[in-house]
Amino acid sequence: MILKGSQRGSGQNLAAHLLKMEDNEHVSLHELRGFAADDLHGAFKEIEAVSLGTRCKNYLFSLSLSPPEDARVPASVFEETIDRIENRLGLDGQPRAIVFHEKGGRRHAHCVWSRIDADTMTARTLPFFKQKLMSVARDLYLDHGWTMPRGLENAAERNPTNFSLAEWQQAKRQDVDPRWLKQALQDCWKRSDNLGSFQHSLQDRGFFLAKGDKRGFVVLDHAGEVWSLPRMLDVKTKEVRARLGDGENLSSVENTRKTIGERMTPALRRHIEESRQQFRGRSDKLGQYKQEMTRLHRSARQKLEKRQKAEAEQQTRARAERLPKGLRGLWHRLTGQYQKIRALNEMEAQATRLHQTEERQKLIEKQLEQRAVLQTQFRELRKKQAKQLLSLRADIGRYLKFSRGQDGQSQSRAVTQSPSLGLKLER
Repeated sequence: MILKGSQRGSGQNLAAHLLKMEDNEHVSLHELRGFAADDLHGAFKEIEAVSLGTRCKNYLFSLSLSPPEDARVPASVFEETIDRIENRLGLDGQPRAIVFHEKGGRRHAHCVWSRIDADTMTARTLPFFKQKLMSVARDLYLDHGWTMPRGLENAAERNPTNFSLAEWQQAKRQDVDPRWLKQALQDCWKRSDNLGSFQHSLQDRGFFLAKGDKRGFVVLDHAGEVWSLPRMLDVKTKEVRARLGDGENLSSVENTRKTIGERMTPALRRHIEESRQQFRGRSDKLGQYKQEMTRLHRSARQKLEKRQKAEAEQQTRARAERLPKGLRGLWHRLTGQYQKIRALNEMEAQATRLHQTEERQKLIEKQLEQRAVLQTQFRELRKKQAKQLLSLRADIGRYLKFSRGQDGQSQSRAVTQSPSLGLKLER
C-alpha cells in the first residue's frame, strides 16, 4: 500500500477536493471522529478555529492510502492501517476524518488528522514522518503478501518513468501518456554520449533541445510544450551538464518555438489533429459507457443504503419492544432479566452492523470488478494511442529535420513524395 502524507493548512480547500465528484466515480465520507459537526467542511472549520489559538499554519496532516491495483481491500484493513499510522506518528486520539474514493476500478482512502492538541494548544510534531510511512508501507506489503514495488524495497531501483502530478497534467494537455514520453526521452539519453548525438536522437523523435531560463536544459515537442530535461530523464542537472556541457550555444525556448512554428505546415498540423480526433472519438464512446456504469453503480448503492437503513430501524424498534416498561421493567431490573435482554439486543445490533458491512463490501467488490473490465479497455486504447502518437512524433521529427534549410517548394515535394516520412501530406 502506497502511503503519502503531508502537513498542510487550507482545510476548506482540502474538504472541497476530497468531496469532489468530478474527479471520482464514488466518494464516501467513512468516518468523522472527535467533531461536533457531521460534515467534512464543518469538521475542518472546527480544526481551523482551534488552530487560531496557536501559531501553527499547517494544522492538518493529510494522508492518502493506495493499495495495489489488483488488491481488494475491505474498509476494516484501511481502518487498521490508519490506526497503526496514527500510533506510529504520535497522533493518537486526535480528531480525524476518513474519506474513500473510487476511480478507474480502484479504491483508495484519505485520512486527515488535526495536528492541534486541544489540551495543550500546541501542534503535534511529526519528525521523520516520511521514513515512518515508508516503514509501515513495507510492513503492509509483507503482511498481506502483495508484490512490493522495487522502488519501495530499494529507493535506488525506483521506476524511472514515474511522474509527478504536474508532469501528468502537462502530458494530459497534449494527449500523451507521460510514461511513454519519459521512456522516449530516456531512450534518446541512453543512445547518446554527447550533445550532438543527443540532439539528433531527439529530433528523430520530434523533440528539440533548448536552453531554459532557470531550469537549464529543456526539451520542446512539435507543439512547443516545454519539458524539464533533468526531470524527464530522472537524473541530476550536474549529470546532464557533464555530458552536454553548459548549453550556451543552444537556442532559447522562444527561438526554438519560432523555428518549429516556421517548419510546421498546415497539412502537418491537420494530420496531427486528425490523429487526435480519431482517438478522442473512441475514448468518448468508452466514456459514455463509463458514465452509464457509474450511474447504475451509484443507484445500486443508494438502494442498498436505503434498504439497510429501513431494516436497521425496524430491528431497533423490535429490540426496544423487548425491554419491559413500568413495574414489569422494574421487576426485570431487580431479577437481572433486563440486563440479559439488553446484552442480547446489543449482540444482535452488532451482528446486524457486521452483516450490513459485509453486504456493502460485496457490492463494492462486484462493482470494482465490473469497472476494472472497462478500465482495461481504456488502458489498451491509451496504449495504442501512445504508440501511434510516438510514431507520429518520429515522422514529424524526420520531416522537420529534413525541412531545415529547404525552401517551401522543396518542403512540399518532400512531404508528398518521400516514403520515409509516412505522413502522405499535401498542402
